[in-house]
Amino acid sequence: MDKIIVLVKQVPDMDNVRFDSEKGVIDRKSAGTEINPFDLNALETAVQVSEKTGADVHVISMGPPSAQDAIKEAIARGASSGVLLSDKKFGGSDVKATASVLAAAIRKAGPYSMVLAGVQTIDGDTGQVGPEVAQLLEIPHAGYAETLHDVDENKITVSTRIWEGLYKKTMSYPVLITVNKEISEPRLPSLKRKMQARKAEIPVWGLEDLKGFITENDTGHKGSATWVKKIIIPESSKRSGEIYRDDLSKALDAIMGMLKEGRILEVNTDGKQ
Repeated sequence: MDKIIVLVKQVPDMDNVRFDSEKGVIDRKSAGTEINPFDLNALETAVQVSEKTGADVHVISMGPPSAQDAIKEAIARGASSGVLLSDKKFGGSDVKATASVLAAAIRKAGPYSMVLAGVQTIDGDTGQVGPEVAQLLEIPHAGYAETLHDVDENKITVSTRIWEGLYKKTMSYPVLITVNKEISEPRLPSLKRKMQARKAEIPVWGLEDLKGFITENDTGHKGSATWVKKIIIPESSKRSGEIYRDDLSKALDAIMGMLKEGRILEVNTDGKQ
């Protein structure tokens, strides 16, 4: 088996991040960063396959220079190596442009047997990048994977869950699989792996490094088919209630009044409901 490529993204800590309501954007500097949780499941799955097959696990991430920390963490968790895709010309990329850059990097990093990624990211939550990368690479894609079966040198069988259905698929390499959290439990890095990761040199590829695989028109704002105009934070809805302890008739009248006001019950002209 050739190498396994894992796509990871550094995302804000969404439990603590703040939103700039006036500008309508996420204030990414308001909180710390972490590897997208779903990508940790993809990484753990790749490491488990590597332990059985001997394949190298190579991580690719697209983001600012600080995202090198995410790649080092991935190495501490079992990856063999990694590369960061970082260039000002990549800024403003939507899912289409992001997928184009990632697909170009995968082609350059190949040959590979498998690409693994989280089913979605917690900051964008679109679930589109993985399938789009598979489309650009012209390889089979299995989404919402929760179990891998029978991994061998030529093919892989995977179970995917979509709504209430469980589907079992067998595919020949190369393949791209997006995983959910049920597929694995991410391991914690050992002290030895942390020390190795700290010393790791993370190559940074910009647009020029991907020459021959992608053009500037496919990246950033130029390559984006969509853009976020503004983020609106909905107001929190407030609930209220009343307690009727001794007057059942009054309680029933109140309930009927609310049902009529909400047009859940309608009164006919003859007075019958």
